[in-house]
Amino acid sequence: MGIFERFLSLWVALAIGAGVGIGLMAPGLFELIARLQWSRVNLVVAILIWLMIFPMMLKVELSSLKEVRDKPKGLALTLVVNWLIKPFTMAALGVLFFEHVFAGLVPSQDAEQYIAGMILLGVAPCTAMVFVWSHLTDGDPNYTLVQVSLNDLVLVFAFAPIAGLLLGVTGIAVPWETLVASVVVFVVIPLLAGVVVQHRLLQHGGREAVGELAQKFKPASMLGLLLTVVLLFGFQAETIVAQPGRVLLIAVPLVLQSYGIFTIAYGLAKALHLPFEIAAPAAMIGTSNFFELAVAVAVSLFGLESGAALATVVGVLIEVPVMLSLVAFANRTKGWFTPAASTARP
Repeated sequence: MGIFERFLSLWVALAIGAGVGIGLMAPGLFELIARLQWSRVNLVVAILIWLMIFPMMLKVELSSLKEVRDKPKGLALTLVVNWLIKPFTMAALGVLFFEHVFAGLVPSQDAEQYIAGMILLGVAPCTAMVFVWSHLTDGDPNYTLVQVSLNDLVLVFAFAPIAGLLLGVTGIAVPWETLVASVVVFVVIPLLAGVVVQHRLLQHGGREAVGELAQKFKPASMLGLLLTVVLLFGFQAETIVAQPGRVLLIAVPLVLQSYGIFTIAYGLAKALHLPFEIAAPAAMIGTSNFFELAVAVAVSLFGLESGAALATVVGVLIEVPVMLSLVAFANRTKGWFTPAASTARP
């Protein structure tokens, strides 16, 4: 590992500080960037995520996708964790902390809002950033693509019913524009770009040329990650400074949920004898969140200034630091798993 990768946690911490600092000094800049949206998907963040996930998309082999059906355990694990465990544990933690542990620290009305925001995060498994986490753990790109696609398909049918059940409300209006736009921006476009570039490289330089380009993109991917951190914290700099206590209170159950879900998914993956290339992304998908969708629904249901919206935003803030720590843990425990026969190298 180079010095950049070895001290990635330090660079992320500096990026967090830079984001908050610049956000306070130049709020107009971040307001301008925040307005660059398509169906509530921020286009600047989208470009940065493209930089992060392009090396993984280069590795996707469409002809190999059919092989995924011969390995159903990883897909089953993803579905069980994301739709039968995660939403309900998130709701339970929200109730535990804001109706009991933190009962004397926040008004009951605000507590209900925070619980609602947590629930919306829990019912929205990751679509985009999971490609980054999979790439950082050398996950199987073909399998990761199918896992994400399957989750997006289930999301279309399951999000509103499960969210409605846990929130105790009916008629939740799912922002379909945001959902479709996110899939197109974060999956379809970078996948097509990766496939086209891979095809050209295979014609002229073979598989080695593909690997060389992916390696060259590595610094750009890390830069995209750090700039994303700066933007996310810059967008919410005023909220962090104005309500630091509330942000910390909301972060506690969200962090516990993240590590708890990862532990469950990672443990089940080991029990199922999944190869690491499938186990790591499967655990990351369940742990990470589709925060664009959660924020959009929170704003539409409860309002921009609501506690529910604040809770989903805190989910955005903790996402990268927490997931990077889990990436580091997964890479250190790679020896717990057996490499997949299809991805093992001589």
